[in-house]
Parts: sequence; structure tokens; C-alpha cells
Amino acid sequence: MDAALLLALGLLAQSLCPSAGVPRQRQPRTLYPWRRAPSLGRVRRAWVIPPISVSENHKRLPFPLVQIKSDKQQLGSVIYSIQGPGVDEEPRGVFSIDKFTGKVSLNAMLDREKTDRFRLRAFALDLGGSTLEEPTDLEIVVVDQNDNRPVFRQEVFTGRVLEGAVPGTYVTRAEATDADDPETDNAALRYSILEQGGPQLFSIDPLTGEIRTVQVGLDREVVAVYNLTLQVADMSGDGLTATASAIITLEDINDNAPEFTGDQFFMEAAEAVSGVDVGRLEVEDRDLPGSPNWAARFIILEGDPEGQFTIRTDPRTNEGVLSVVKENPLRTSLAEGAAPGTPVATFSARDPDTQQPQRLSYSKDYDPEDWLQVDGATGQVQTQRVLSPTSPFLKDGWYRAIILARDDASPPSTATGTLSIEILEVNDHAPELSPPWGSLCSTPDRGSGLLLGATDEDLPPHGAPFHFQLSPRVPELARNWSLSQVNVSHARLRPRLRVPEGLHRLSLLLQDSGQPPQQREQPLNVTVCRCGQDGACLPGAAALRAGGAGISLGALVIMLASVILLLLLALLVALLARFRQQSWDKRLLHGLQDDLRDNILNYDEQGGGEEDQDAYDMDQLRHPAELAALGPSSGRPPLRRDAPFGRARPQVTRALPTSPADIADFINDGLEAADSDPSVPPYDTALIYDYEGDGSVAGTLSSILSSLDDEDQDYSCLREWGPRFSRLADLYGPP
Repeated sequence: MDAALLLALGLLAQSLCPSAGVPRQRQPRTLYPWRRAPSLGRVRRAWVIPPISVSENHKRLPFPLVQIKSDKQQLGSVIYSIQGPGVDEEPRGVFSIDKFTGKVSLNAMLDREKTDRFRLRAFALDLGGSTLEEPTDLEIVVVDQNDNRPVFRQEVFTGRVLEGAVPGTYVTRAEATDADDPETDNAALRYSILEQGGPQLFSIDPLTGEIRTVQVGLDREVVAVYNLTLQVADMSGDGLTATASAIITLEDINDNAPEFTGDQFFMEAAEAVSGVDVGRLEVEDRDLPGSPNWAARFIILEGDPEGQFTIRTDPRTNEGVLSVVKENPLRTSLAEGAAPGTPVATFSARDPDTQQPQRLSYSKDYDPEDWLQVDGATGQVQTQRVLSPTSPFLKDGWYRAIILARDDASPPSTATGTLSIEILEVNDHAPELSPPWGSLCSTPDRGSGLLLGATDEDLPPHGAPFHFQLSPRVPELARNWSLSQVNVSHARLRPRLRVPEGLHRLSLLLQDSGQPPQQREQPLNVTVCRCGQDGACLPGAAALRAGGAGISLGALVIMLASVILLLLLALLVALLARFRQQSWDKRLLHGLQDDLRDNILNYDEQGGGEEDQDAYDMDQLRHPAELAALGPSSGRPPLRRDAPFGRARPQVTRALPTSPADIADFINDGLEAADSDPSVPPYDTALIYDYEGDGSVAGTLSSILSSLDDEDQDYSCLREWGPRFSRLADLYGPP
């Protein structure tokens, strides 16, 4: 009887051992995958090994999966091995087998989204390497877990629907995917609308993601663009979620009639002048500007039976332009930027003088931009250069020229024809961001985001609506930022998650609605700052806010470093100047300290000073020897200036003393003579000065009112006057 290989499958979960009370692995139950099944006939069939299931992301490693055994040999005399992907083929090392016990273990976490199943081959050999059993297949199936969020196929879905559409009208469809097993609820997706920003005008099919209208009342003149927030969830709506935006634009229908802005318009036209504009008729139309529904068409109903006037529509302003058409000017149109040599029109004149056939020639009579050239023989008019769109002679999109026809008679006869050329707008400019910078909060829940606008040099219908999109060249932009349409010319930028503060350089793709559309990829400098509850940047939170100028971070660092260096230099200069001032003050105080007392001079004279020297007879006090040396005085003595209305009495010449004993008598006689003079006061009396009033806001400096005690004076206040007075405070103030 052939030996059989015994296969024991280990359970995938662990259970508690009742006897011990601690967790342990349950003993695998034994199967016989190679043992022949008993049958009534001679042929015995091998068992079919069912797949072994193991969950992905299993973290308790190593994890026992299965045990294989052969009953042909005793335990320990059989060598087991496995081969295949996960063992000796990539990914290697996922599974292993104990070569003596036959236990197969899981050694690494599995990811069903990478590999959903493994097919291995199991071998049983004896100790000599001979085959005991034929190799058998061992299939391991990875069980899915809900470890993947659903993902929308695009960040923003766009759709268009006519305003006034009936309920149930299809708009667009949102699509999402899930990397989990599609046969399980882990990938069962359900769609919903989280926010519509107003009335519930749209619905989404939870299974298909189709968005349709559900109510009447879509009016483009009220709301032109709707921004919907979509959500998709797995587990039939109860699992992991993801969000996206759906921008629905209402297409205009002609549901508004134009209206004149006034009941009457007053205009004047010069007599005998044709091909000129008389005036303009203003109208209002609420339909989309630049669209055919907005363009007005004017008709003269009555008042002009001879057809002297006509009205055309200005495509830029939608105004009616009234003009005189007595000579019926030739009208044509050319595309903007027409190349030189482009045919414009052909003038053909007829000479009514049939008896004398004349040859006609054509020329220009009025062409202010010298834009046209005329074939003199055929009258064909064509361009000879490109007309500038900023020409002052291009009025309301029309250019006017006058062509002259002349015969060859003598004298020649002439006729004129007016050529009016309409310059048609061409979509030759891409939209531009205006402005290409801005700031917003670093977290999605703060602030209203950054409102972006666009401009286009082209006129309707080659301008708005504009389409804003994050550059598809940079996929990581869509992971960090969201861009939602606000109206036909603006969009709003928001962060999807918290972004670092500072300057961020984004790239946006802008497209207009012209035919063909023009698009341009442009940089956007966004300064991200920390905001308060009101959504405004906190003071000092955006130190790198230079979005308006688009300054790079390196340039800002250089500028800040330069400013700091200048401040340090200014501080150094101030310190040097301060040090020099202090050194000069110290030298000054040192000089004052050296000779302060030497500079105080004592004067005993209390007379009138230098100007008063002539008021006294100083000769009376001089030494007799000096008087003898000077000799007798010539002339009369000087008058005293302080003697009121008096004259000096003639003095009698006195004899000089001849000996020292006579000096005292000489002085006494002189004093007596002075005292006896009624015109002058004596020398030992107080002098009389002119009266100068009383009272003064200044304090007196007289020593009469000064305290006789130095202790009553406080000289410490002198220190507040500067270093020059500090020395005086030290000399006279308290120690």
C-alpha cells in the first residue's frame, strides 16, 4: 500500500487555551491531500487541496499557514521544501517551510492589490534526496481588506446645461475607482452631493454618478456657474470617502429682449455729407455679452421713407450706430491682422456719356493710415500692410476710405465712392492672470481662499468665460490645492490640507472661449500665512509676504541680511561717536579740574568799572612820587559823570609831600577836599544808579539775598545739566 503525504492546515486566527488561560496557536487539523480516496473501483483519485486563505496586512509574523506530512517515513526522516513566487521567485522570502516538520509560515505582510494569490509547489524527499511523493500544488489566496480609499478620476468635473432646462436633464457624470477587490463591498462605491451652495437644483445617481437637474428655475442671469462638492464612499456608502468638485455652467438662451436706455435720442447730421456716423442708440440686454443672444439688430420702422439713414450694430458695445447713406457706401469686412495683399473690394464706375467713350481710372482720395492700395485700371482694392489695432482712425471696429474714379476727358470728370471696412475680432490673445499673486491662509478651514481673476485683450466672443485649471504637468498640485470656478471670469484657490507658510510658486493653465480657444500656462505666486479666526493674516505671520512682487525666498533673505547689516553699521557709528564725545568731555573736565580755582579772580574794586574811570579823580589816591613824575596837570580836571547837573569846582594846586611823614596829611586833605565838594558824592558813599523798575521773573543773584549758610543750598541738581556742571556739583554739593 502506497504511503500518503499528510497535509495539516493551520487556522488563520489564534484562540485562547482554556486550561492555561494564555493565548497560543491552535493545533492544525490534519488532512490527507495525497492519500487516495477509497472507491469501489480499481482507480484511486488524489484529493484536491482547497486554496488556503490569508488576510492581507497581517502583522503578527511569522504566521503559520499549513503543515504537510508524508506517512511513508518516520518523523524526522523526511525533508520538505516549497518553490514558487514568494519563496525562491520574486517577491522572495514571503513564505518559508520547516524542512523537518513541514510547517509553512508567512513571513511578510501581503498586499492584495499587488498580488492576489500565490501558487507554490510542495516536495517531500527522503534523507538521501530521493522523491517520496510527487510534487503537489499549494495555492494561497490573499483575502482583501478595505485599505484603499476610492479615488475620483479627476479633481474637477465640468458640465454645461441650458438655463431653464427641465428636471431630469443630463449634465455630466462623475467617475471614481477603488483598488480593493471589486467582488467585495470594499469596492462597492456610492456617490452623493455634499454641497450645492444654494437650492437643491441638481442630483447625482448613487450608483452611476450621473448628475441631472431636479428642479426648474435655472437662470443664468441670476447664477451663471454652480460649484458642487461631490463625495464617493466605499462599503456601499459606509466606508472610506473621497471628494471632488463639479462645476456646472449654465448656457445662455435668448430669454431677454433688448431695451433702449431712453425713450428719445437727439442727433444732428451735416447736410450733403454721406458715409458718416450721426449718433449712437444705447440698449441693454441681460443675455450673455458677446453671444448671439446678446447682439442687437436695429431696424428703422418709420420716419425715413427715402432710406437716407441706416443703423448698424457695434459688436463691442451692442449700440446702434446711425449713419447717413445718401451715396450708399460699399461695406465689407476683414479679419484683424490681415496680411498685406489681402483683397478688400472692387469699385466699378460707369460713364453715362455714351457718345464719347472715356477711359476710367481709379485712385485713393482718403486713406488716413495709407493702409490700402488701388489698381488704377481695375478699381481693385487690397491691403498693402498690416493695420494696427490701435489706429486712431479705427473707430468702433470700422475703417473708412474714399475711392476716386476719373475719366480722361478734358476737363476730366470725377466721382467718389465710400469704402467702409469692418475689422473682425480674431482670437489671437490668451487670457492672463490679474494679478498673478496673492495670499491665503495655511489651513483649509481659515479664510475664503484666494480669488483669481483673468483678463483677455480679445473682445467677445473670444474672451470670457475663462477656464482655470491647475497645470497638468505638475500632478502634485492637485493633491495640495483645489481650484473652483466662481463665475465666467474668476476662480477660487484653496489648500486641500495644511501647507507650510511662506512663498509657493504654482502653475495654472488658463483658456478662453474663443474659436479656436487660446490657452496659456502662467506662474502664480501664493504667499501662505498663519491666520486668525477671522481669516486674516496675523501680524508678523507672513514675514515672507512678497507675492505682489513675486520675490523669491533667496532674494528676501538677501534683502533682510542687507537691512540687518546696515542697522549694525549705524549702531557701530553711533557707538564710536558716543565714545569720542565721552573722551572729549573727560578731557574738558580734566582741564577744569586742573585750573578751576586758578581761574577765579578776586577783585576789591566795586566802582563803576572801565567805563567809569573818568568819573573819579584817581590822582588823589596815587602815590605822591607818581604824581611828581607825572607833573602838573594841564587843563581843567575832568567832570564826574555821576554828579547830577554839577560842574567840578576848580581845585587848588596842592604842594606834594616832601617826606613820608607828610603822606598821611596829604591823603586826609584830599579826602576832606572831596567831601567838601557839593557837586560830587564822597568816595566812601554808596553809588547811585539809574532806576530800572522793580519785579522780575528771574531770581536775584545778589549776595544780599543769598543764604549765609552753604548747607541751605542744593547743588546736586547741577549734575542734570551735563558733565560740565557735574564738577561744580562735586565741589559745592553734599559729599
